[in-house]
Amino acid sequence: MNLRLHYEVPGDDFTRAGEASGAVKKKLKQLGFHPDVVRRMAIAMYEGEINMVIHAGGGEAEVDILPDRVTAVLTDHGPGIPDVEQAMQEGWSTAPDNVRTLGFGAGMGLPNIKKYTDEMRIETEPGRGTVMTMTVLVK
Repeated sequence: MNLRLHYEVPGDDFTRAGEASGAVKKKLKQLGFHPDVVRRMAIAMYEGEINMVIHAGGGEAEVDILPDRVTAVLTDHGPGIPDVEQAMQEGWSTAPDNVRTLGFGAGMGLPNIKKYTDEMRIETEPGRGTVMTMTVLVK
């Protein structure tokens, strides 16, 4: 089984953030993936979606579902991440106050993605956007 799914992630719309990760979670359950694989990919994708909504005005997600792995590639055309190492530190955030009052922007997005995936890669260029690749292996 090789399945590719595509989702648009709307920008600046917190009510729709999580639609892609929710759809992937549902699809993985339907396909019979282990609950741990489903949970880990859903959490990582959700964190990535929220980051695209907060920082990049949205983007898109391509998800490849294979028998041995689930990989999501999240692409945006936002401002990029100036210092990835700093952004990976728990609690570090550039989210504006209005986002924080909504309960987002605590600086746990990237650390959580790393925690819940087996592989995580960030390609970013200031002014050009970010491509994040996250993979959960099926064990």
